[in-house]
Amino acid sequence: MADGLAADRPLLGRTSTAERVADILRTRIAEGYFPPGTRLPEDAIGGALGVSRNTLREAFRLLTHERLLVHELNRGVFVRVLAVGDVVDIYRTRQLVECAVLHDLGDPPFRLDGLAAAVAEGERHARASDWRGVSTANIHFHRELVALAGSERTDELMRGVLAELRLAFHVVDDPRTLHEPYLVRNREILDALRAGERTAAERLLAAYLDDSRARLVEAYTRRLTGPAAPRA
Repeated sequence: MADGLAADRPLLGRTSTAERVADILRTRIAEGYFPPGTRLPEDAIGGALGVSRNTLREAFRLLTHERLLVHELNRGVFVRVLAVGDVVDIYRTRQLVECAVLHDLGDPPFRLDGLAAAVAEGERHARASDWRGVSTANIHFHRELVALAGSERTDELMRGVLAELRLAFHVVDDPRTLHEPYLVRNREILDALRAGERTAAERLLAAYLDDSRARLVEAYTRRLTGPAAPRA
């Protein structure tokens, strides 16, 4: 059986490179370097990264599977533009996962260094009026919150969900209005967990996600139906 795997050995290098390329593109998409609706030209990106067309196409395939890209026949590969229903579904998933993490957290004390660092990061960006930075810090906060479960599977699931969420964030014109209210709420959740009040933290998080969903759907719908709406 093992002998038959020898023919697959060349795939290891190619797959590893494709995954690294996917990591780079995923980060660039999350940071808004490639906004939703942007076409990703194979020649330009492959040349910039110094990778083959096959490697780049495999990276595109991985990110399409993650719902960050979409392939359009005879047109190419584009950064996906979410529909409002996608945003609602993302928040439904977040409610199920994030609230369950706090509900099943066990007894204090909790390991909160990563969560505290994310709160401080957001507050630092806010003082500098860097609202895109606040958005990134907020994603870090929720990633660290889910990491409290100590589950690689849950971490992997939420990396994809939060990356999709960033696609919606980048369509919104006013990131300050969207993100500023949650700086205080992130700290409230952190403080509740520091005090060992897991149930209170879960309640705060549930209300937080409800409000965040409503605010983002409203802003997102207004942006998508406006005159400068991105191509779907």
